[in-house]
Amino acid sequence: MITILGPTACGKTTFATQLAYKIGAEIISADSRQVYRGMNLGTGKDLEDYVIDGSPIPYHLIDIAEAGEKYNVYRFQKDFLNAYRDIVSRGKQPLLCGGTGLYIESVLRGYRMSEVPQNPALREALSGKSLEELTTLLASYKKLHNKTDVDTAQRAIRAIEIEQFYVDHPEEELVADANNRSLLNEIQKTSLVVGLHIDRELRRQRITQRLHQRLEAGMLDEIRRLLESGVKSEELIYYGLEYKYLTLNVIGQLSYDEMFRQLEIAIHQFAKRQMTWFRGMERRGIHIHWIDASLPTSDKINQVLRLQEELTSSAS
Repeated sequence: MITILGPTACGKTTFATQLAYKIGAEIISADSRQVYRGMNLGTGKDLEDYVIDGSPIPYHLIDIAEAGEKYNVYRFQKDFLNAYRDIVSRGKQPLLCGGTGLYIESVLRGYRMSEVPQNPALREALSGKSLEELTTLLASYKKLHNKTDVDTAQRAIRAIEIEQFYVDHPEEELVADANNRSLLNEIQKTSLVVGLHIDRELRRQRITQRLHQRLEAGMLDEIRRLLESGVKSEELIYYGLEYKYLTLNVIGQLSYDEMFRQLEIAIHQFAKRQMTWFRGMERRGIHIHWIDASLPTSDKINQVLRLQEELTSSAS
């Protein structure tokens, strides 16, 4: 399997689809919000990129959950394994692409986990705490849950809930299916992981430009449609970033200018946290081959193909 990762606005989707077209691969999305139907502009699905020269690029784990649901890493790992087996069974190559570090690492390091139930007593005890207090508490756990997307008190409480569950139930960190463990071990040993590195200033420019483009394309209307369909405002705010700030604008709690300014800052901070997570993955033993995102697509593809040849040769 080839994995393409990188911070927001580095061009992952465009590159991954071009690479998939070149080698006949199918893409498995590793994005914690692109799983939701109807959440297109705010999550940056860029579905038009999945058609190249009139040929659709098959993709998986996009539009598989209803807006308002709470999708999580446990479900992602199960859905990933199902998609992976399906792709390989048809003689195709899987290409994992996304920016949600926890999801990617759950596959590449074979996280062993079980679905974590809600803890009403813990939630009640944490209900009055600020986001800063919750973040500090989360950092006190020896084995940190993903902090990349913890930008609301509700999400911080869920992250603490997950950590406390594993403290109380260490034996629950087991994948019940032995076949899953075997497949995850195989994926760990044979995967090529490629990161797209983008200059910080260029990344900032792209983030601002893309935010303008998505707003002009109707991102606020997308929020209104979701609210009109019955999704609650607090559920959209839970998803963070675009959905948090645009919803606050739509319900009258932020002006347009305040929304844009605060969201722009939040996306820049999010990109920095993504890079921090990826560097952490390297410290935890995942070898990421970094490629300059600003190179022509053909050059990036050639670099990946050379790396793939080297990996295949060393394995044999």
